[in-house]
Amino acid sequence: MTADLADHGSGGPAGLSTREAARLLVSHGPNTIAAERRVPLWHRVLQQLRDPLILVLLAAATLTIATNDLADTSIIMLVVIVNTVVGVAQEIKAERAVAALRALSAPVARVVRDSQERYVPSAEVVPGDLLLLAEGDIVPADGVVLEAARLLIDESSVTGESEPVEKTAVAGQAPTRTTPVPVPEGDGPPASAPDGPRPAEPSPAGTVSAGTVSAGTVVVRGRGRVSVTATGADSATGRIAALLRTGPGLTPLQRRLAAFGRVLAAAVVVLCALVLLLGLLRGQPWDVMVVTALSLAVAAVPESLPAVVTLSLALGARRMVARRAIVRRLPAVETLGSVTVLATDKTGTLTEGRMAAEALWTPETTAVVTGTGYAPEGRVLRDGRTVTAEEAPDLAALLEAAVLCNDAGLQPPGDDDRPSWLALGDPTEAALLTAGARLGLHRTVLERAWPRVDEVPFDSSRKRMTTVHRGPDGSARVISKGAPEVMLTAHVLTGSPEELARAVTHADRLAADGYRVLAVAADTLPGDVAGTGAAVTGPAGADTPGPPTAGTEPGPVDGWESGRLGLLGLVGILDPPRAAAAATLEACTRAGIIPVLITGDHPLTARAVVRRLGIADGDRVVTGEQIRSGEAGDLTEARIFARTSPEQKLDIVQAWRAAGHVVAMTGDGVNDGPALRRADIGVAMGRRGTEVARQSADLVLADDDLGTVVAAVEEGRRVYSNVRRFLLYGISGGAAEVAVMLIGPFLGMPLPLLPAQILWINLLTHGLPGVALGAEPGGRDVMRDPPRPPGESVLGAGLWPRVLLMGTVIAAVTLAAGVWAHQTDRPWQTMVFLVLGATQLGVALGSRARPGTWSNPFLLVAVATALALQIAGVYFPPLRALLGTEPLALTELLIACALSVVGYAAMRLQRWLLPEHTAGRRPGSPSGPADAPGSVAVAAPVAPQPNPADRDGGHR
Repeated sequence: MTADLADHGSGGPAGLSTREAARLLVSHGPNTIAAERRVPLWHRVLQQLRDPLILVLLAAATLTIATNDLADTSIIMLVVIVNTVVGVAQEIKAERAVAALRALSAPVARVVRDSQERYVPSAEVVPGDLLLLAEGDIVPADGVVLEAARLLIDESSVTGESEPVEKTAVAGQAPTRTTPVPVPEGDGPPASAPDGPRPAEPSPAGTVSAGTVSAGTVVVRGRGRVSVTATGADSATGRIAALLRTGPGLTPLQRRLAAFGRVLAAAVVVLCALVLLLGLLRGQPWDVMVVTALSLAVAAVPESLPAVVTLSLALGARRMVARRAIVRRLPAVETLGSVTVLATDKTGTLTEGRMAAEALWTPETTAVVTGTGYAPEGRVLRDGRTVTAEEAPDLAALLEAAVLCNDAGLQPPGDDDRPSWLALGDPTEAALLTAGARLGLHRTVLERAWPRVDEVPFDSSRKRMTTVHRGPDGSARVISKGAPEVMLTAHVLTGSPEELARAVTHADRLAADGYRVLAVAADTLPGDVAGTGAAVTGPAGADTPGPPTAGTEPGPVDGWESGRLGLLGLVGILDPPRAAAAATLEACTRAGIIPVLITGDHPLTARAVVRRLGIADGDRVVTGEQIRSGEAGDLTEARIFARTSPEQKLDIVQAWRAAGHVVAMTGDGVNDGPALRRADIGVAMGRRGTEVARQSADLVLADDDLGTVVAAVEEGRRVYSNVRRFLLYGISGGAAEVAVMLIGPFLGMPLPLLPAQILWINLLTHGLPGVALGAEPGGRDVMRDPPRPPGESVLGAGLWPRVLLMGTVIAAVTLAAGVWAHQTDRPWQTMVFLVLGATQLGVALGSRARPGTWSNPFLLVAVATALALQIAGVYFPPLRALLGTEPLALTELLIACALSVVGYAAMRLQRWLLPEHTAGRRPGSPSGPADAPGSVAVAAPVAPQPNPADRDGGHR
């Protein structure tokens, strides 16, 4: 609940009284997110059974009971039960997203009540409480900052901002809004980084004040006192939880199969009614024709289809586990194969989610720092060559000063669940420590030689930090680092105006490339002056005190910044793209998928990351403010979105879906949860991602490897290809059976097949061989084709003509064999029975994705087993009695089996006669998709290198 500060007298040093806190807890409710009402189990089961394809199977089961075909009844019901159980289990898992938000909140909070500091459960925090925050705390509720001592808050999980935000106290007035939040509330200037501000931009939509904090964020550094203004459902996490209550819809495959189920049901009823009517008109007994029509209806329904889909999805999920990906909803495996738009968050998804000091500039040279994360392993490159501190004294002086003027720390990997180096304190300062270590400059060694004796901490008004260090000879070294606009002035630095102008030019260039820029300067005072503690005369004639001697009280050091420091250089810091991000986007674009970047971060940062990833069209950036004001236009025309709130991320995803696209969303933060849930498929980072993102997603990348998305897309396309492969096989066989029953009587065969024979053929062909087709591997060119149009039928892209062709071939071969047997006075009905089943099994072998290999031995075994059982139905006495068949001579058996080769040959040949239509492929180019409207060209990623044309330090 929200509350006005004046209502509760918050802000007083005594905090709330215990009685007042109890009253407010009753009035506003606990600081938790209300759980959704649980859906009864019976309702979940009913929802699964309402699927059109399942309804067709239930009708078929009823018919099999009527025909006393208990074997088919058992198989159909087993398929229905398995699919229902799997679907219900998936729904239950999906409901954990809102519960994860409750777990995100701090378990306890430190508050002041009755003038005493105490710990209370976070659920008991109420509006008006006085919170005490310290480094490492999770903020339990929204509030206004009353006191702040270097308070730095990591809001990336809520806002998407890659840099921690400096918080300042609010003195009795409405705060100035500067950083993004989940719910649009006002306007204001852009966020300022603690040591290096960005260029000005239009105010973002959905912002939070520099004097306020949001629930679920983390204190990176410092301490503060906060007056609580919103708890529970009205807090930042509570508002996001409300957006998560929209459940996921049907996947593209589920929608296609539902439509197919409706069409199939209608077609089966019409065709079987036609067979019944024709039989009665020919004078066949009523009871025989009713049973025949019912048997044909069962045979026409591909009851193995749900089993094929489930097997394909399960195999895909198992392959994903081997790639360190967790599939939370089985249909998600196929959905990625249908994706046409990949909407991705930036911070922690396309980028490492860590700050890195990458670009170095000194008045003499430029350099690039390489490496991953905060690990000290890496190199410093100048002109493409690795350098050491001895070879580059100017770079060494720059990084040495940056390491000494630093309050952060680095923690090495441990034996616990921490596989990588960890930043302690401000991530920006930790990045400077890492850069120094990669040049061989380690903090512990430097601090022993130059211990700190005084400092002026960073604050938002000065925008710089200054420290004083005593050298081995008693000299003092003054180091200052901060924002270029306050450092690169004659008031702070010595040097010519030309040198300062060059530095300003390069700082602007780095900022335009998306870097956060820090200027570093220093001055060394000789020991005979520094050790006296007496006044030191600056260049302007002002008296400034010398640094304190050991054991004395430090004096003010502001005067040391007044025009006497020498510029050491500039450091460009950013959250670097992941190593696999560029290759992932390139592979997706090659497969016809449109990449879209949606972030809560700064537009310049978003543009820089897009350029680094090699996306060519990276100039137009749409901001959340433009979306809020209606200036953004059609959201599907933009490819980069910055300063967006969670609601706006939802709007963007929904705009693409409304345009007919299948959207995948990747993210890792709390603010990504609603969009992950709304997208057709959500993909979350598993290691760095928040629990909210993981529980909202359908696919979780356990090792945060974005390259797994490409493998998942390939798996999805394999699943969809196998579903179509089975439909071609199963429906063509069913169509052939109907055609034989319709045409046979006109060729002298009154009842081509008995009801039991129809059901036996159906059991063998749609059973093991049909299910085995779901295990077929993907085609070798599956990632070179564009995705299927979202509105395309599962039998589209030329599959219908192929079904009719194969059904015609199977029916023609069967009828020809029956007519020949009938005219030569052979057991023609048994011949029709054997040839119809064997030819369909030949089609199954011809359906293989990679013929001539052992890629799917299960299919070979299944076909061999089915053929053996089909032949057993002719020669095994108990089966002969059940099916009404007669034994065939060896010649007749060989002819029947040989005719199955026709099915195999026809299946292979039809690939060339009726090739599958692939929308969007360039004519004559099998290697990639055509340039569809709105597609984004992707270039090869380029590692940052010094600009050789600008020897004074240009860097891109």
